[in-house]
Amino acid sequence: MQRLKQLFAPRNMTSGAPWRRILEFAIPMLIGNIAQQLYAATDSVVVGRFMEQGGGEGVRALASVGSSGPVLMFMLALFVGISTGAGILVSQYFGAKDRRMLSITIGNCLTLTAIVSVIIGVLGVLLSPAILRALQTPVAIFEDAVAYLVIYFIGIAGFTYYNVLSGILRGMGDSFSALGFLLLTSALNIALDLLFVIVFKMGVPGVAWATIISQAISAVLCYVKLSRMRETFDINRDSVRLHKPIVKDIVRLGMPSGITQAIFSMAMILVQRLQNSFGPDIIAAAVISMRVDGFAMMPNFSFGMAMTTYTGQNIGAKKLDRVQRGAKQGVFMALGVATLMTISILIFGHDIMSLFTHQEHVLQLSMRFMRILAPGFIAMAVLQSLSGVMRGAGDAMTPMWISLITSVGIRVPLAYLLVNLSKSPENGMLGNPEMLYYAMLATWMTGALINVLAYRFGRWRKKAQLRMAEMASQSEEAASEVAAADIL
Repeated sequence: MQRLKQLFAPRNMTSGAPWRRILEFAIPMLIGNIAQQLYAATDSVVVGRFMEQGGGEGVRALASVGSSGPVLMFMLALFVGISTGAGILVSQYFGAKDRRMLSITIGNCLTLTAIVSVIIGVLGVLLSPAILRALQTPVAIFEDAVAYLVIYFIGIAGFTYYNVLSGILRGMGDSFSALGFLLLTSALNIALDLLFVIVFKMGVPGVAWATIISQAISAVLCYVKLSRMRETFDINRDSVRLHKPIVKDIVRLGMPSGITQAIFSMAMILVQRLQNSFGPDIIAAAVISMRVDGFAMMPNFSFGMAMTTYTGQNIGAKKLDRVQRGAKQGVFMALGVATLMTISILIFGHDIMSLFTHQEHVLQLSMRFMRILAPGFIAMAVLQSLSGVMRGAGDAMTPMWISLITSVGIRVPLAYLLVNLSKSPENGMLGNPEMLYYAMLATWMTGALINVLAYRFGRWRKKAQLRMAEMASQSEEAASEVAAADIL
């Protein structure tokens, strides 16, 4: 029982073998990320297979759900900034064992998330139809795509709070609790998808309602877990009141990631507009390949987040040498796992994709797209791990600029160029949709190379040293405020 309790407790990553601490954190993160990916995948499987069986609407429904993805990610960019900044600050103050600053950081995150949820929800409901029109979403899938987005944004608070609260838990080294809650609610999401689509015949809106209900429950469970961790931090009126220095730090550390997400999503939207010109079948094939791509990317994202927490805690503990040892070991582990995952998907990809649809021509298209992207999954292991180190050290600007250069400067122009160059009478002068994936592969490979150079020669070490000095100053100021309050 004591051993089980330790799994679901905050974990100190500032001592012990770096690779072991990173792996202990990354494994439940990987399982959790795979479970979270099931949210999107389950929606697509249910509408693709069961609506197909019911009336031949599967491909169009699948395209409707998938075409909503870039819009969702763009609208959630502000939230991504808060979530990233929160995770970095929590890991740093937890590593420094600064209870007061940790409490204020967590409390401010709760307040900021409430504000951002309202903003995102209102804007999402109002702007979704206009954005989908601007993307030239095919008429056949427009109505369902709008319905999916509107329902999702109505219940966006569950999504935002789950991700922020689970990020806080991970910042303190507890990746098991969020995993347990996510596995539970993923099973609930699958059950609700089947209930709403098969039994209640709700179609695409049904999978949206299933998702937001499941996310809301996962957010509540995370909050209950945090509310019981009184031995680590305090939640009271003072901590939830917005403190300008903390809000400024969250914005400073998180907004580059939010801007990165917005840039990446905008690039996806621009490419989506090009992709929509190929029609529902190509959109559906792209949705399937991207759903499987999401699983292939999970090891990379997991190690990236593990490296952010590991680096943040060790910066808080003033152990820069340990950060560098962990970075090297983390990259090698990420490469190994990503390689195994990529090989598995290439071998079993067709069988996995057949869960989404019976349409063989759509499956063949999806596998062609996946084979093009395969080397990029391995390159992304390097990109995500080193970006995680830089963010954890407080240098969030460098990953942002790398994303700007690769997504906007390479992916979008290259996609349009290659598609236009591939136009011919044989393909109806529409171009070859595979060119979209060659452009994406070039983006990932270039991004990995630039990240290696930024890690070796960049400014993250200097930022880490400045952050350590800044945290020491903040602790002294906080102690002075407490002493002054006691005198008064």
